[in-house]
Amino acid sequence: MAVGFVRPARPDDAGEIARIQLTTWRVAYRRLLPRHILDEIDEAFLAERWREAVVAPPTPRHRVLVAVEQTAAEQAVQEYVVGFAASGPFDEGALAPDEDHTADRGDVAAITDLLVEPRWGRRGHGSRLLAATVDLWREDAFTGAVCWAFDADAATRKFLTSTGWAPDGTTRALDVDDLLVPQLRLHTTL
Repeated sequence: MAVGFVRPARPDDAGEIARIQLTTWRVAYRRLLPRHILDEIDEAFLAERWREAVVAPPTPRHRVLVAVEQTAAEQAVQEYVVGFAASGPFDEGALAPDEDHTADRGDVAAITDLLVEPRWGRRGHGSRLLAATVDLWREDAFTGAVCWAFDADAATRKFLTSTGWAPDGTTRALDVDDLLVPQLRLHTTL
């Protein structure tokens, strides 16, 4: 019997978070992003960035959570990190290029990453990650949140809209090796 739960990321999770991020990008975004870009991403570099995010977040309101699936087999319990969520206060990364960079958005949170490794999908891990993240946002007195999604990423958009998120009308395009990849921003109130 499998049990899923969410906990704060620990420094020793950084390598697994990086592996999950790369695996998920290479599967879910293989038709959105140039293959050579996905192939060239250095997993060790990502792991070090995640370790820094866990050990020394920019503020106490920046958090990294992991989803864990726990299985019991023949009297042994095994745990697998299967997904993660990273979030913090609304900042420059949550803005579109033409937005007012001086507006006060101190009560708005932003998801920077919310990924579940595809082979562990459809088991409630994404919902648990999002629910735990929202609980922490409420503790931190955020009143709303935003998240960017690739325009062509129907799965992420469907997941977020099914939990009450909606597009806010803001769009941008990421320049990935001279390929513009459109994104739309979704928002919710807490």
